[in-house]
Amino acid sequence: MNATQSPSFWQLAWKPVLGLAILGSVVALAAASWTLLQDMGETTQAYVYYTVEPMDLPIVVTERGNLESQLETKVRCDVESSSYDRSSSNGTLIIFIVPNGSAVEKGDLLVELDSAAIRDRLDTEQLAFDKAVSQRIQAQATYDNQITENETNQAQAELKVELAKLQREMYLDPENGTFKLALEDIERQLDESKNQILESQAALELEKTDKSGIEALFKLGYRGKSDLEQSRFRFMQAEDKLASSMNRLSTYQATRQQLEDYEFRMQKLQLDGDVATAEQNLLQTKTSNEAQLAKAEAAKNEAEKTEEKQLERLEKLKVQLTLCKIFAPHDGMVVYARENSRYSSNTEIAEGVAVRQRQEIITLPDLSQMQVKTQIHEAVLDQIRAGLPVTVKIDAFPNRTYDGIVHSVAVVPTSSYYTSVKTYDCVIRIVERVENLKPGMTAVVDIHVERVQDVLSIPVQAVAQVKKDTWCYVHSDEGVERRLIKLGRSNDKFVHVLEGLSAGDRVILNTDAIFDDAEDGSNEISPEADAEPAPEIDLTEAASTTTAEASDDSKAVSATEPDRPKGKGKKRPNE
Repeated sequence: MNATQSPSFWQLAWKPVLGLAILGSVVALAAASWTLLQDMGETTQAYVYYTVEPMDLPIVVTERGNLESQLETKVRCDVESSSYDRSSSNGTLIIFIVPNGSAVEKGDLLVELDSAAIRDRLDTEQLAFDKAVSQRIQAQATYDNQITENETNQAQAELKVELAKLQREMYLDPENGTFKLALEDIERQLDESKNQILESQAALELEKTDKSGIEALFKLGYRGKSDLEQSRFRFMQAEDKLASSMNRLSTYQATRQQLEDYEFRMQKLQLDGDVATAEQNLLQTKTSNEAQLAKAEAAKNEAEKTEEKQLERLEKLKVQLTLCKIFAPHDGMVVYARENSRYSSNTEIAEGVAVRQRQEIITLPDLSQMQVKTQIHEAVLDQIRAGLPVTVKIDAFPNRTYDGIVHSVAVVPTSSYYTSVKTYDCVIRIVERVENLKPGMTAVVDIHVERVQDVLSIPVQAVAQVKKDTWCYVHSDEGVERRLIKLGRSNDKFVHVLEGLSAGDRVILNTDAIFDDAEDGSNEISPEADAEPAPEIDLTEAASTTTAEASDDSKAVSATEPDRPKGKGKKRPNE
């Protein structure tokens, strides 16, 4: 099966890990060869062979990093420092703190800060708050009373308007109004006066006739002078009564004329003015009510705001008081914070030391959930993505491995003034709960990028690079043959051969033995040199076992697209 071709890993000649892996493999194989030769009792240089056959090639990226907690809480001082000066040590004193390195459980007291000043301010603010509450109650009562007073004043003003309108309506009513009744009364009096005039005229005529008859009788001597005088007196009374009736009629006529021409107009103007005045008083009352109510409402709102501010200050101080005791948010190990500042270097955290607001006091890592922070070289960055499975091994516990997963890969490289090599931060999370692991421990992570199935692979020490070409040495019936090969992906032990080899080919691992045999100066490996071949050691079975172990334990350190390593042995002449 062909694996996906990608830029050759062997081109990354700078990769020190690969060089160390090749060197280690060569040393191991050389040691094995020497042991076998010792057992054979031979001193002749031996060839170490590997038979090429299909195999599964796990592709992993191995890096080293340091342990840290997944959940690392920074415990800070949240108590306000009212007079903090950066050039001084003002702040809040630590009166208790758990020992550095202590294991704590969720809810344990970590730090207690001095709360005496806060308690004093709390007492003062409590008194101010009580006063604000009293003022707010008074302002509310004044506001409520003003509403009632406004309603009363407006009702009275509206009543006056209605009464004024009714007075005008009562006077101007054409059927039953005051003016109509007064006019009718005068008309009745005029009629009575006219009737009295008629009666007076009739009485005057009677008296006149009676007086004339008595005068005639008096002249004849039938009546006395007294009768004549009485007759004349009654006549004069009748004349006076008629005159009085005539005068009364004239008076009533003048009164009616006055009522119609003047009193009606004057009374109408007066009543209209009363209505207008009442309406203006109502409008003025409403305006005054609004002003008084707004004033009372402003006082009430001010009192409420004052109470709210005082309550806010009081609650803030209560919160500040509770913040003087800091409890563990979760289980973990206490690590004192160290602060470097321009005014004081390496500020120690201890009892009696003043800390300012937002200053870090303790770092509390959760030791049951750990992760590894490592760096990925830019050459293999495109192979690493979140979600890839990882095997984690801790140097302090070499016999234990942990399952992990790639959590994140940085998109920006880490900056360094000492090298131009770009690396990217990578976080590996251990997916199981752990024990006895501490932050800062060294860890090795194997990131399982891919597993190439059923491909031809050879050990990395069988590969030699000559200038821009990649070769290996194959044992055949005619002797040792140098063969040009094309490589694919690799891990730290094996490399995928894309072209140049077939299943069953036997490649030589210790190419130094070939160069040592060719030290006679010839440019070729003579076929006669194989007439008495050096002792052979076939490491196919051992290599297969090694590959299987690398596959099963996922311990192979690699880059996904390997570079071409340079041969460790001597170069042949003219190469």
